[in-house]
Amino acid sequence: MWDRWPRNAGGPSYPRASRRNTASLFQTSDLQNWTPPETLKEERQSGCVPPTSLEGNSLKKSNWGFLFTGIVGGTLVVVYAVATPFITPAFRRICLPFVPATAKQIENVVKMLRCRRGPLVDVGSGDGRIVIAAAKEGFTAVGYELNPWLVWYSRYCARREGVQASARFYISDLWKVTFSQYSNVVVFGVPQMMLQLEKKLELELEDEARVIACRFPFPHWTPAQVTGEGIDTVWAYDASSFRRSKKRP
Repeated sequence: MWDRWPRNAGGPSYPRASRRNTASLFQTSDLQNWTPPETLKEERQSGCVPPTSLEGNSLKKSNWGFLFTGIVGGTLVVVYAVATPFITPAFRRICLPFVPATAKQIENVVKMLRCRRGPLVDVGSGDGRIVIAAAKEGFTAVGYELNPWLVWYSRYCARREGVQASARFYISDLWKVTFSQYSNVVVFGVPQMMLQLEKKLELELEDEARVIACRFPFPHWTPAQVTGEGIDTVWAYDASSFRRSKKRP
């Protein structure tokens, strides 16, 4: 465009612009910022990573660290919540651990309940096996258990067996429960608690009540019936009998 101006037209003289000069300027600028592929490859291999890449990697590591910490912390909380109700009985004055009843023990308990009527209670009902078995025999059965996980599991089992209407479970300490309304009492105890429980039941039970002890007998009562052997042994006591023996000089 500038080449069209006359050279001697009397106007100002402008330098002629050349496309080659303009292209050379751009090419010079690109050459200054251009890095050979060999150099980039050497930088990657030598660990020379741009700052943005380092920030991205550190952010990913930080996120994984938070995720790992959260998973470990959540797992510990769940383990503590589940294990605590099973461990704490060992630290009480009277240790009453959870030991599931055997099939033979349940059979012997049901045998002792034949021809019996009235509501039944299982003292320390554990996973609810005795209560559910009694409910299947037509009893209105209640279980008291201090471990909440076992109570919830017992309720689930009762619903699964279709006896949830006649088998009920409560979270409670057996020493805070009054047994006067029950005609049948089933006890899975330990020797350290039997004497104290014996005195409690003597005060609260009616004369027509029956107490069934599994694994360990009561220290002062005379059983009306005994069945089973070893750990499956079951003792049946009638309240009228141990009350009469207590009144004797």
